[in-house]
Amino acid sequence: MKLPDFYKDQKKPIISFEVFPPKTDQAFEHLRQILPDLVALKPDYMTVTYGAFGSTRGRTLEIASLIQKEFHIPTACHLTCVGSSKTELDQILADIQTAGVQNIVALRGDPPSGQIAFTKPADGFGNANELVAHIRARHGNKLGIAVAGYPEKHVEAPDMKTDLANLARKVQAGADAVITQLFYDNADFFRFVDSARALGVNVPIIPGLLPILSAKQVVRILGLCGSRLPQALQAELDAAGDDAAKAEEIGIRQCIAQARELIARGVPGIHFYVLNKSAHMTRIMRELAL
Repeated sequence: MKLPDFYKDQKKPIISFEVFPPKTDQAFEHLRQILPDLVALKPDYMTVTYGAFGSTRGRTLEIASLIQKEFHIPTACHLTCVGSSKTELDQILADIQTAGVQNIVALRGDPPSGQIAFTKPADGFGNANELVAHIRARHGNKLGIAVAGYPEKHVEAPDMKTDLANLARKVQAGADAVITQLFYDNADFFRFVDSARALGVNVPIIPGLLPILSAKQVVRILGLCGSRLPQALQAELDAAGDDAAKAEEIGIRQCIAQARELIARGVPGIHFYVLNKSAHMTRIMRELAL
């Protein structure tokens, strides 16, 4: 099932989960063990992220294929421009389709560790819109394509206007849906959607939520992506101090409230960044009663 099909004639919000390919065999085995718990929550589809320069990308398709074959849940493979020529990307796309995966999350990708700026690969692509256009030119509508959106602006964009123009180019190139980067203030998301619609972005825009499971973890992630915490949420986490259980409780409660408001206001679905864990998602999904 391709991405556009999920968002046609909806009777409920579409729920999707994102997992990442583990770097070690031990971590891979852990993911295999928790996958049944995630599957039991009945996500409509799952996405699998992509490691830069081959660090874990070989396992992206392995995990996506495993989820489809063993659990019969449609998947999407992340695909980035980083470190791959057009020929290499075409081979990856061929392998994805041979495995029966019908969806791509097309991204430019972050610079590899130790590099400050993204460098366009030789005979490759420098932006996600070029990657999307290439996939459409080679494969037509055989693949569903999602792209990333940034409610608070991509960390490298000089301003929101420039970033929104980049988003519009990705959609014009043939993207079927937009999945956003994490955010914690729904006002930022709704402002982003209104601005994108004003530029003619007419595909589903799906909010991406990352439940906070650790105060230190969220600080690190926010530092990388340029997002922020609302003042009241920051104060709660500060008050929790080094109490990890309390911080997790705050994060889960906040995610439930955030998701409820988004659903009440008619979002097409929610994409949860589950961090290869299941216990918190079991509680969140139970509370949302979806």
